[in-house]
Amino acid sequence: MTSAVRERLVSADSHVRVTHDAVKAHLASKFHDDYDAAVDAVGGGVAIREGMNTMPRGFEGVRHAIGRPGNHDPLESHKDMDQDGVDVEVCYCEFSAFRYLYLIKSGWREATQAFNDTLVQFASADPKRLIASYQIPIHDVAVAVDEVHRIAELGGKSLQLPVYPIELGAPDYYDHIYDPLWGAIEETELPACFHIGLAPISYYTGELPLFAQGTIQPMSGMFTSVQYGNFILSGVFERFPQLKTVWVEPGVGWIPWWLFHLDEMATKRNYPFDEIREAPSFYYRRNMFTTFIHEPFAVHNLRYEIGVENMMWSTDYPHPACTWPDSRQLVDEEFVGIPADERELIVCGNATRVWGL
Repeated sequence: MTSAVRERLVSADSHVRVTHDAVKAHLASKFHDDYDAAVDAVGGGVAIREGMNTMPRGFEGVRHAIGRPGNHDPLESHKDMDQDGVDVEVCYCEFSAFRYLYLIKSGWREATQAFNDTLVQFASADPKRLIASYQIPIHDVAVAVDEVHRIAELGGKSLQLPVYPIELGAPDYYDHIYDPLWGAIEETELPACFHIGLAPISYYTGELPLFAQGTIQPMSGMFTSVQYGNFILSGVFERFPQLKTVWVEPGVGWIPWWLFHLDEMATKRNYPFDEIREAPSFYYRRNMFTTFIHEPFAVHNLRYEIGVENMMWSTDYPHPACTWPDSRQLVDEEFVGIPADERELIVCGNATRVWGL
C-alpha cells in the first residue's frame, strides 16, 4: 500500500489525564469536602495527582509518552497525533471515577456530571479528532440512564462503564437490573466501552512482586472473557440486539480459542444456555468489538476467526505499550501483505462505524 492511498489511523484506545482540581472546577464548592473524602477513601485513583504521572520502577527506557503535555493538553495532543500519523483518538481517562463517585455522601450526581464535563471541555478543542469516553457510574441505574441521555444530548460519542461491577459492590451485568441502562444506550446508538484493569484476584495477597505483575499483566485482558460471557450467555444481546460494546485493551489473540470452546459447549456439550437462541459466537460478532495494540501473529493468522469487522487497532498513548511516535511505520510493518480492505477496517473503518466518526 503506497503512501498516496494509505488510510487514516484511528486509535480506539488512547488516554487523557485530568486532575481532581479540574473536576472540582465544574462542581459547586459546597460539595468539595465530600468529593475529597471519597477520593481519599480510594487512595486518589491512578496517576492523577500532580507529580504522579511518571513511569513505575523497572520501566525506564521503555517506549512510552507518559509525562508528555499531550496526555492532558488537547492542543499538545494534536501535535503528538500529527507526529504519530494518527487522525482520531478515542480517549479514556487515566483514572476510574466509578471507584469513588458512589462514595460521595453529598453531591455524587453533581460530581458525576462535573467529571464528565471536564472530559467535554478536553474534547471540545476538536470533537472530530478527540473522542472522549464518558464514564457512567452504575450504582444507581436511573441516574446512569439520565447521564447517558445527557451525554448524548451534548454530542458525546462514547460511554465507559466499569468492567467488574463486583468491585463496586454492584450486581454483575447478567442481572436484569441493568436492562433500562442497556435500553438507553441502545437507543442513543452510542457504544458501551469497557476498559480492562486488573480483575479482582484473590490468588495473591498483599503487594505483588514485579515478576508476579509480569505474570498477571498479560492475563488481565483474558479475564474480561468472564464479562464477554456474561453479556452473551445471559441474553443481554438477545434482548438488546443493537447494543454495541467495545472491549478496550484485552487484545485479540485469545478470542478464537475462547469462542470455539463456548460454541462447542452450546452445540455439542448440551450446556443449558437457555437465554440465547443462536451460537455464542453469533452475538460476539454482532455486538462486540475488541481493541489491540500490536499483535502481528493474530493479525496475520487469526483475523478471520477473530472477525475482521470486530478488531480495532489502537496506540494506547501514552502508556508503556504505546506505539507513539512511530504508529504509522509500525502499522505498515504489521499489516504488510494484509488485503487493503481488511487493513482499512481494522485500523479505522470499524472504529468509524462504531463511534459514528
